[in-house]
Amino acid sequence: MNEKLTVLIIEDEPAIAENLIHVLAMDGYCPQWVATAGEGLAFLKENAVALLVLDVGLPDGNGFELCKTIREFSDLPIIFLTARNEEIDRVVGLEIGADDYVTKPFSPREMLARIKLRIKSRTMTPALAALQPIPTKQLIADNFDYCVNDQKLGLTAVEFKILNKLISVSSNVLSREQLMIAADMAPEAAYERNVDTHIKAIRNKLKPFAMHQRIRTKRGFGYFYSLKGQS
Repeated sequence: MNEKLTVLIIEDEPAIAENLIHVLAMDGYCPQWVATAGEGLAFLKENAVALLVLDVGLPDGNGFELCKTIREFSDLPIIFLTARNEEIDRVVGLEIGADDYVTKPFSPREMLARIKLRIKSRTMTPALAALQPIPTKQLIADNFDYCVNDQKLGLTAVEFKILNKLISVSSNVLSREQLMIAADMAPEAAYERNVDTHIKAIRNKLKPFAMHQRIRTKRGFGYFYSLKGQS
């Protein structure tokens, strides 16, 4: 029973995508299709996805590079779909984090079987459990601090404002400058690397509860609070 799990297809050939959409929908899944890497990445950052079918050759990028980017924030199952059938391509695809590699032409029903197998293999693992929203009762604001199971983190005023801002726009990346503004940091303390120090302190206070990985780093951009983080 897949309970209408979402399967995202990033594929620029409509005929291929339509075949996959048909077999997935007939089997009770919720297929979503986009044709570019940019659209796919945006969708993944805003939606819970059980599995990704990813074409290697896309109009705006390379599927291998997109896979590397996705692995920075998600452990969802990824199946590469490509016309490349050289051994080196399969090895590279698997080494960078893909779970399977299917070459074109292919049988849609065989692909469905592979999808079901990969999703099933993740059942009751952190990767699939992370698709579910984190209960808000685990981390709640209380008198300018945050509590976990009634235990206060002991945040400073700046740390509270930074964490509160990250949680309020959960999954959206905030730059260091945005976090400085949100924290009302004093001018003499308002330099970007100082934010890193506060983030480190917040993570350390979340670590005893195994929640420190919820605060993620987006290299070159800033930080975000992930609903798919460990807890």
